[in-house]
Amino acid sequence: MRPVVGGWSLRRRVITLLTVVGVLLIGLATAEAAMAARNRTQIDAVLNETGPLRVQSQELLNALLDQETAIRGYAVSGDPADLNPYREGLQQEESVVTAMRALLDNYPQVGQELKLVEERTAQWRQSVAVPVIATTEQSGTNAGQALVTEQARQQFDQVRSAVNDLQQEILAAREQSAANVRNSSNVLVVLLIIAALVVVVAGALLLLSLDRMVVRPLIGLADQVREVAEGDYQHRIATTGPPEFLRLGEDVDAMRQKIAADLAEVRAARERIEWVNSQLQKQAEELTRSNRDLEQFAYVASHDLQEPLRKVASFCQLLQRRYAGQLDERADQYIAFAVDGAQRMQRLINDLLAFSRIGRLTTGFVEVDLNKVMGDVAGQTEAARQYADAELTWTELPVISGEEPLLTNLLANLVSNSIKFRRPDVPAKVHVSARLVGAEWEITCQDNGIGIEPEFADKIFVIFQRLHSKDAYPGTGIGLAIVKKIVEYHGGRVWVDTDVPEGTAIRFTLPALPGDVEAAAAADPSEQSEATSAGDTTSSNGTLTEQADGPDQPDRADETPESGRTGDMRETVG
Repeated sequence: MRPVVGGWSLRRRVITLLTVVGVLLIGLATAEAAMAARNRTQIDAVLNETGPLRVQSQELLNALLDQETAIRGYAVSGDPADLNPYREGLQQEESVVTAMRALLDNYPQVGQELKLVEERTAQWRQSVAVPVIATTEQSGTNAGQALVTEQARQQFDQVRSAVNDLQQEILAAREQSAANVRNSSNVLVVLLIIAALVVVVAGALLLLSLDRMVVRPLIGLADQVREVAEGDYQHRIATTGPPEFLRLGEDVDAMRQKIAADLAEVRAARERIEWVNSQLQKQAEELTRSNRDLEQFAYVASHDLQEPLRKVASFCQLLQRRYAGQLDERADQYIAFAVDGAQRMQRLINDLLAFSRIGRLTTGFVEVDLNKVMGDVAGQTEAARQYADAELTWTELPVISGEEPLLTNLLANLVSNSIKFRRPDVPAKVHVSARLVGAEWEITCQDNGIGIEPEFADKIFVIFQRLHSKDAYPGTGIGLAIVKKIVEYHGGRVWVDTDVPEGTAIRFTLPALPGDVEAAAAADPSEQSEATSAGDTTSSNGTLTEQADGPDQPDRADETPESGRTGDMRETVG
């Protein structure tokens, strides 16, 4: 049984420390946020309230001085134009007082001083300015000057004194706001320093705790584990520290005991495994030799079977030519059966020989232009295309790495099958196209023939697998198996696309050259899609007339096209 381990766990200690630090930091952050908001308000008061009030108080004083000067000037000259500064001063006074009142919500004392300025200004205007203007207009300049007395000047001095008191009150309010800004900034700095100290102290406590509760116990545990790893499996492992480390030490010691108990079994099993591996090595070598012998046997057997088959076929044909009509009808039928069987056996052996050679006799991979390959295929299939009235087209095909003879055989088999399995009432059309998908070229051979049912899509690539009788469609049933083997030898895959509306579409992939992949990746996606669609819809690259000499094509060497027919060969050169 595992002993009960008491005390706080490492997780609990770390969580408690982090919780305390988190609460302190959250409290400090809240206080800092509140103080920062207060500081912004106080700065706004200095910049947007008391500062503009000082400027506006000076503007108010200037407006009042303009009025007083204009009144004295008018009393001397009697010119009405001298009253323009007085009228402009009145407008400016009203504008400044309105602007100042909008900023006095937080400054009631300044508002009282402004009210006092307005009252004294109104008294001066009523007792001095208005009477001087009226008297000068009615009685002349001498009467007007008589009203500009020392008492009038003293009354305006009271107005100026009130404005000075207003400015002093605004200055005091500004100094108070500035002092508030300094105080709140100092408090904010203190809070930040406290937060930094909390972080530093918490980090130091965490570092010391980890060193005492984690690092030292781990070093001790590692030393003991290292002793066991060096071969001392009987060394008991014990550790100190928080409960998690004590349980870890017990688990490691239990593992040590199990390893020590299993070690003897492992050593015994190792000897048995080495013996089994030696036997498997011998069997693998035997299997390799057997496969090599089987390949050689198939190759030699196909060659050795040619000579007796040629004799059988030759003598049966001699019997057919020399004694045709001289024996009874059944004898002629038997001879025909023998000739046909020998010829089919000959074709079957040739196809089997070609199948066994794929991947075994190699000339090495080179860069192959599939457009040139399709030109060769068109030339090979010229006679068959004339006979079947078939049309073969292809779009621009890529350059790939492979063996040109095998790729020619691959495309020739596909084209041959498309011609062979044509519909009797429709001219055969075969189209070969290619598109880049990722790092592979996907090449499609599509026709308008009889098509393939989806349930047979996988069976057609099996060697000697036929979906029709040999009387309906001649051939050995090995052509598509050769196609599959060639494609897989080049690192691709082949399948039948059953979603086409008519005919058959056989698709296969071949690895693309690195340059093609890099060019496609660097090309603009829209341009690439336009180029692809243009390539798929244009049948201007290549001359294709189906071939009849592929492995699955019937032997028509002795047959001739219908009289007067040219085969309706159509060639499209891009």
